[in-house]
Amino acid sequence: MIFNKSAQERRRAPRVNHQIPIKIIQEDGDIVTETVNISRSGVYCQVNRALAPMSKLKVRLLLQLNHKDKWINKPVTCAGVVVRTEPAAKTNTYNVAIFFNDLSKKDSENIATYINACSLDNLEKSK
Repeated sequence: MIFNKSAQERRRAPRVNHQIPIKIIQEDGDIVTETVNISRSGVYCQVNRALAPMSKLKVRLLLQLNHKDKWINKPVTCAGVVVRTEPAAKTNTYNVAIFFNDLSKKDSENIATYINACSLDNLEKSK
């Protein structure tokens, strides 16, 4: 069987479309925005300036997790690399994909917990 590579999903990690506060920390200034989507391996967001592909940066996310029936804010800080930047339809904004290249096991698990909770919530809403 022959597969069309463009039709295949190349991502290894599931992702959810959710807006999460994110701070992108760089030497030439921080960018505060929200994610468009998130996976265990990275984020996609819209920013107000172009970020060069392969740029190294620091990412800080704020996840809301339910722990023992109590909502808690869980900060996640990691290193990332810009893997794609493209102009957005809106002028002077850019869609940016960031790969997490240095993420602790605990932070990775917190992201996975968040994604699983969002997926279950979306499944419940679709019933």
